[in-house]
Amino acid sequence: MKNKNVLLIEDNTELQNLISTFLKSYNYDCFVYSQPLEALEEFKKESSKYCIVILDLGLPGMDGFDLFKKLKEIKNIPIIISTARDDIGNKIHGFELGADDYLSKPYEPRELVLRIDATLKRYTDDDKIKINELFIDLDKKTVFLDDHQIEFTKIESEIFFMFINNINKVVSREDILNQTSLKKDTKNRTIDMHVSNIRFKINDDSKDAKYIKSVWGIGYKFIDDN
Repeated sequence: MKNKNVLLIEDNTELQNLISTFLKSYNYDCFVYSQPLEALEEFKKESSKYCIVILDLGLPGMDGFDLFKKLKEIKNIPIIISTARDDIGNKIHGFELGADDYLSKPYEPRELVLRIDATLKRYTDDDKIKINELFIDLDKKTVFLDDHQIEFTKIESEIFFMFINNINKVVSREDILNQTSLKKDTKNRTIDMHVSNIRFKINDDSKDAKYIKSVWGIGYKFIDDN
């Protein structure tokens, strides 16, 4: 049976009930969290349980955009932002982070269902992608070069999948520092060393990059020309 479990992170009780009831009528099972830290802990343990996240931005204790980044670090899951922040600046920021859709409140629940359906159609069931000689499982966080599994360290894996979640986009050293488990006083040369190790393991050449291109003075860009 196809996964139809929705993770709803929303602190408005009335809206929780409305969305949950409506989604159930379209055969979606809605799991509701009001507290972002509780939702994050659940997602860390059960990320494979869910097919999509509906995320409010105005949450207690953590900004929704920060939670968005943390969820994406765990798994490349579809995320629809559902929020009262309807200004263009927030919408642009959401899409720049990788949001699959952005719904400004208030909206009709039926519209949310249609957007969920449309978003899920764009995702494959197995979350596997191929880039040149690399075979990447986004769910299991495994990478194969031809038929051989690459053994990344924890930090290397975090950086690599950060690149994969931002293909053809510039990822700055500051982004890497803030969105991985590196210590906050980590030097740029240490970040560069981790990237160099990743390049070596995926058989990439910094002078003639087919995967990780250096962006002078800023950071890196993972390239996929397909």
